[in-house]
Order: sequence, then structure tokens, then C-alpha cells
Amino acid sequence: MRDDRERLLDILEAVERIERYAARGRQAFERDELVQIWIVYHFQVIGEAARRVSEALCAAHPEVSWPQIVAMRNILVHDYSSVDLEEVWAAVERDLPALKRQVEAILREWG
Repeated sequence: MRDDRERLLDILEAVERIERYAARGRQAFERDELVQIWIVYHFQVIGEAARRVSEALCAAHPEVSWPQIVAMRNILVHDYSSVDLEEVWAAVERDLPALKRQVEAILREWG
């Protein structure tokens, strides 16, 4: 069974994988279906890992938008026909940098 540290590492790895393809820019994201699928999939990974972190970790780190991360995952997985790619890209630009910093900070606390 995976623990909170492993789940945080999963989140960090997924963020870094999104960054790798997001670095190509918004136009590449809009043009390339495979890049879109890659990024959406890794948002699902982030959401699944966030969904499974302990309540204690969530309570100790309210600066992380745990409920919103899980809600995005639920939309991507269960309501895939209404996925708004503009919102996905907005999350790449707006939310991922902060999430990465927050997860890295939590992991540094643990040493």
C-alpha cells in the first residue's frame, strides 16, 4: 500500500511530465491530440494521488487545493465528454507551478 510520501512523489512526477510537454507551448497543445491526452492523463494521475492522500495530510496542508484537484480528476474521468481543453491549459499555467512548489515543500519537511 502506498503512503502519503509516495503519493506526493506521484503528484510531483506527473507535474514534471506535464511540464515536459507544456513547454512546447499552448499552440502545440491545441494542435496535437497526443499532447492533450498526455496532459489530461497526468492530471488524472495527480487527482487520483490527491484523492488517496490521508485526511491528516490534507488537514496539515490546507494551502493545497485538495478538493479542487480531486474535483478536476472526477470531471476528467467521469465527465470526459465535457472536458474543456482551455480550462486544462489554464490549469497548466495557473495551478501547476503552485502545486509543484507546495508538494516540494511538504516533501522537504519530511527530509
